[in-house]
Amino acid sequence: MIGTITANLLRFVLLLLVQVLVLDHVVMFGGLMVPYLYVLALLMLPFEMPRWAVLMLGALLGHAMDVFSGTPGMHLGACVVAAYLRTPVLRLVAPRDGYEFGMRPNVAIMGLPWAFTYLGLLVLAHHLWLFFIEVFRFERFGHTLLRAVLSAACCLLRSPAASRLAFSSSSCRRISPSTRRMESATTGFARYPS
Repeated sequence: MIGTITANLLRFVLLLLVQVLVLDHVVMFGGLMVPYLYVLALLMLPFEMPRWAVLMLGALLGHAMDVFSGTPGMHLGACVVAAYLRTPVLRLVAPRDGYEFGMRPNVAIMGLPWAFTYLGLLVLAHHLWLFFIEVFRFERFGHTLLRAVLSAACCLLRSPAASRLAFSSSSCRRISPSTRRMESATTGFARYPS
């Protein structure tokens, strides 16, 4: 448990520092694509983490990003939206057998289509909220929508490069219903939530 907290804290700080020190200074296609990888720290938390804790961490991550970038409340709002939508999206993309207790998003275990669906929906929601709050009007709706979609695509395409850091392979494995039943029969209780 201490190792999980330490790993998540390190990932949180490292992605925030990379974002603030490097990626905030990258301008691609005249500002149409902005790589916001810091949001991955929020999306890599363990599946069973309570929703309130994810919301609090999202607010903390967004506030830290706002402090460093001088955008009061914009990143905080976008991170809280992504944190709020995380649970419904996890339910939407859940495998048939469910998630193992202690498991984190992991490309090696869950597969690339699952990872791109999970990340794509949440990163797009984060970027849409962030960019529409930034312009705060629907006057240039098409431009803002294009900017959000291109930035989300940039984040997703850069995320496999960051996936070694973000989705490190762990000893987690999928637990089949038959394994759950067998453990329940031999020990009297199920070790994994259904």
